[in-house]
Amino acid sequence: MAADWSTIEALPRTPLLQLFAEDPDRLKTFSLDVAGIHFDWSKTHLTREAVAAFAELAKAQGLAAKRDALFGGEVVNVTEGRAVEHTAERGEGNPESVARSRGFHDRMRALIDAIEAEALGPIRSILHVGIGGSALGPDLLVDALGRESERYDVAIVSNVDGVALEEAFKRFDPSTTLLVIASKTFTTTETMLNATSVLQWMTEHGVEDPYGRVIALTASPDKAVEWGVDETRVLPFSESVGGRYSLWSSIGFPAALALGWDQFEELLEGAAEMDRHFRLTALHENAPALAAFADLYYTQVRGAETRAPFAYDERLRLLPSYLQQLEMESNGKGVTVDGQPVGRPTAAITWGGVGTDAQHAVFQLLHQGTHLVPVEFIASIEPGDTLAEEHHRQLLLNAFAQGAALMKGKQADDPARSYSGDRPSSTLLLDTVDARTLGALIAFYEQRVFVNGVLLGINSFDQFGVELGKEMAKAAEKGGGDFDPSTTDLIARAGLD
Repeated sequence: MAADWSTIEALPRTPLLQLFAEDPDRLKTFSLDVAGIHFDWSKTHLTREAVAAFAELAKAQGLAAKRDALFGGEVVNVTEGRAVEHTAERGEGNPESVARSRGFHDRMRALIDAIEAEALGPIRSILHVGIGGSALGPDLLVDALGRESERYDVAIVSNVDGVALEEAFKRFDPSTTLLVIASKTFTTTETMLNATSVLQWMTEHGVEDPYGRVIALTASPDKAVEWGVDETRVLPFSESVGGRYSLWSSIGFPAALALGWDQFEELLEGAAEMDRHFRLTALHENAPALAAFADLYYTQVRGAETRAPFAYDERLRLLPSYLQQLEMESNGKGVTVDGQPVGRPTAAITWGGVGTDAQHAVFQLLHQGTHLVPVEFIASIEPGDTLAEEHHRQLLLNAFAQGAALMKGKQADDPARSYSGDRPSSTLLLDTVDARTLGALIAFYEQRVFVNGVLLGINSFDQFGVELGKEMAKAAEKGGGDFDPSTTDLIARAGLD
């Protein structure tokens, strides 16, 4: 191997303030503007030497060839023998896959046109049931972009806890509600149970043909038809589109319906712009690559076990939850693509929150705690409100000042009032929160995950870790399962035996 981790692990640990003092061009070197987003990594410990070392590792790990394979529709998900083609959904990828995705989008748009024309009767509400990527993506899009939309009321329900579903029932009129079922396999236990309960709710409230109000979003259209959904209301997507990467496909249907088709197309184009940047730009100026280099520096060199994105914009409040699945389900692996132990840390634990709320809660640990936590600030220059300018001014000043304080620190005679400083942060400053910029932002995170996975030698596109607990729950449901004494006792105490 032309390069290995030892070069990176041997990098000097120069303090951030010293890095700025020694390099007057540091800000220019470690900031980029791409697709309406300003990226600033200058307050991380990345250096030119570190980037060069990571670029060598990327070369040794075949990043360029694997990137070409990703966009070329080749088998990238090796454990499941599949291509990984979410980029084709936004027009970047194998031409045949792009054409197929475009056909699926045309089908989706035609159904949206029919719904808007009230072909299914008057629809005022969308009740979307799904879980994981089938819920997190649409929920993020609708919450971020649909706050002022008056087209439809939307509820995204993922939890099998009936409380979540009943909250939607209280809000909606069953006679004007559309049920959207999102499940790649159309067998997901939680989703299908929720869907059945929605149909029962409709029936109990006098809806004559509840199945006539059902839309299925799935990679298994035959199973949806078998379940009872009319073929004309089944919106397929490709088996090669993974759940946590699927909001660009028909899984994005509730967002496309609630926001309007033009907004959905803008979302796709913003993501495609980031894809093109990732494909065509040298690594030292490549936003997903630089972000991944910083991620890996802190997990591999500094022993950071977590990473914390904070959205300083209420419209992006669901972004940290979305990133939890994207990053930890993708790269929370313990073996390489060859099935061997990785032998080093993989994904950091992703957690975060919303500013300024988080400043009065978790930032105590970030500034003075014993854990090193790389922080990421996400904010927008353009406000999302029409109140006095001081609201947005205070919001942005707080975000920027927190990053400065983490780096600078403050010494005091009283140790309890001292701040060690030299704590890293990066900032993503959006021009505005609109469909195009949000598309680019999400695509940036996807490609960042991909680079992380390639450099670690793991498969970012399977998720076998979610299966064992679900299998055991199904066994318990059938009255079986070989459980430990504690679990057996809990099942009995809850009256489930």
